[in-house]
Amino acid sequence: MSKKTLRHDQILSILEVSPSIRVAEMAEELGVSSETVRRDLTELDESGRIKRTYGGAVRTRSFEPALAERLQLHTRAREQIARLAVESIGDAGSLFIGGGATTMHFARALRGIDRQLTVLTPAFSIATELSVNPLIQVLSLPGIVEPREGLVYGSQTTECIKQFRAPIAITGASGIDENGVSEALLHAGQVYAAMIEAADEAFILADASKFGNRSLQQIVDWNPRLTLITDERPPPNLWDAIRKADAQIIAG
Repeated sequence: MSKKTLRHDQILSILEVSPSIRVAEMAEELGVSSETVRRDLTELDESGRIKRTYGGAVRTRSFEPALAERLQLHTRAREQIARLAVESIGDAGSLFIGGGATTMHFARALRGIDRQLTVLTPAFSIATELSVNPLIQVLSLPGIVEPREGLVYGSQTTECIKQFRAPIAITGASGIDENGVSEALLHAGQVYAAMIEAADEAFILADASKFGNRSLQQIVDWNPRLTLITDERPPPNLWDAIRKADAQIIAG
């Protein structure tokens, strides 16, 4: 992640906690000049992620729809991605699986597997879906409940994840751009980042509607441990950025 990208994420986090903070105060907290902060705020304003105010800025509110609503969107694309992902896990004996609409489709496709598998997940719907198969052992992670998404988060969740190592972590994404994978839900993003860190490799399941989007928190940069599984070939600039980082792409 570039210094500017990291600084933009820090600015968004600061505005989340202190929406009325002044430019000079923000510059002091970030350890940069006021002019640098002003340039960053201008770029964030132009991207629609904040709204500039006199002497500062405020966060614009752009949350993802709740899980139940998202499950009705892009169904065919997500089912195609789910099938590709099930084919791609090979003989992995354990998986981290994040929450979200596309991973729910993956769980439905995975449910019929005819071999033993251990799954660790923060998502109630994923745990319930997979537990109907007696060959799948499901470990439901501990944490604070986020009811709209039906998953847990917090320090208990991330500390528990650190106790395990799985060959593959499977997560969705709110945004896919040249810099990496981002998540609109801050708490979920922290959990998914911990899962990716605790796995040998990660599969990012994202349909083409996520291409070119940048959400609140970047959870991982493109790197050789990542594989994007999607329904369409990404546009040239995104394709080149992913392949330049030696990440893999599987497109339906």
